[in-house]
Amino acid sequence: MRLNDGTLLSIDCTAVENEVANSMYQRSELDWLIYNNPLAYAELILNGEPELYLKTVTKIVPLD
Repeated sequence: MRLNDGTLLSIDCTAVENEVANSMYQRSELDWLIYNNPLAYAELILNGEPELYLKTVTKIVPLD
């Protein structure tokens, strides 16, 4: 990603997944963002709390 001032920004997505994703569901959510909404992914990593986001969007519901 290139910022308005010309700065080139690179995010190591594998390192982010290794650091914040605790399950295959959370990794899948991050992968979906990378490929379908990369700007939202970059904003989440740079400005947000990815752990909180992942806890909010991924719930594991046990099968009965």
